Amino acid sequence: MQINLISDTVTRPTPGMLKAITNAKVGDDVFKNDPSVNALEEKVADYFGMEAALFFPSGTMANQTAIKLHTNPGEQLICDKYAHVYNYEGGGVSFNSGVSCKLVEGNRGMMTAKQVEASINPPDFYHSPLTSLVCIENTTNKGGGACWDFEELKKIKKVCMDNNLNYHLDGARLWNALVAKQGNPKDYGNLFDSISVCMSKGLGCPVGSVLVGDKKLIDDALRVRKVLGGGMRQSGFLAAAAIYAMDHHIERLAEDHQKAKEIGEVLGQLEFIQKVEPIETNIIIFELDESRMTSENFLAKLQENDISIIGMGQGKLRIVTHLDYTQEMHSHFLTVLEALA
Repeated sequence: MQINLISDTVTRPTPGMLKAITNAKVGDDVFKNDPSVNALEEKVADYFGMEAALFFPSGTMANQTAIKLHTNPGEQLICDKYAHVYNYEGGGVSFNSGVSCKLVEGNRGMMTAKQVEASINPPDFYHSPLTSLVCIENTTNKGGGACWDFEELKKIKKVCMDNNLNYHLDGARLWNALVAKQGNPKDYGNLFDSISVCMSKGLGCPVGSVLVGDKKLIDDALRVRKVLGGGMRQSGFLAAAAIYAMDHHIERLAEDHQKAKEIGEVLGQLEFIQKVEPIETNIIIFELDESRMTSENFLAKLQENDISIIGMGQGKLRIVTHLDYTQEMHSHFLTVLEALA
């Protein structure tokens, strides 16, 4: 059997989701006439207790739109050095918005309110960029699926309010954090000026992300999405998948988290594994003792068993559990790992 643990983006629609896609009522969303997209946007906005939402082809475009709306060219945003908006969005912060990033040396992709406050440029010092935005990623990708402490997020909000900064949450895997921490989505909606959530990761949809915020921000986001080429026509087929996923796939994320922890336990028992990052959700990041086994050799041994994972550079490897990773696959993978001891 082939086991793909490269990412939670590799999933395919379930039979129930395919049925929802097939039966979707659609229109032309560029004219805002697609009933399924409109229903999804209303559903996500209500879920977070925010005024409005907009469907996007990707999380990157949703994040980039939010950054564009929260900043002006020449300004600066604050984010952790591991942040997706800095590392994995093609330099879009500078390309799309003319904005630079002040990188913070946080812990597993998470920075503190004190670090954020210390990173703000004095607003009257015109030699440095004007700080205008703080970006948070929850869960953190490069941080190994780590979940932020909500109390720290509240402290950062106070820093933002005291310094007239906007506050954006890249919540690509926020669903995972909500399940792992038993969080209330409306608490997040009350805290952030904008939130992006991805439907094509843990929830198992083929395509799509949603940006939520107040009505003015989302009205403005519609124009930016158009400029970025994100307008889609009968995207209700995709929206129907997302509605189905919200109704059926959120609570089951706990299964992915449990499997990830079990994989981490086995990895931790292997002599050639140097470090396994703490595991809270569905991402496992670990490092090999290259003197005992090289990353190339380890990946090759897994490939011999039709198992795919990914290297993240700097000696780190990543495994991501997901909807299509069955219990049968899980048992087989653990057996293969144990045989490498």
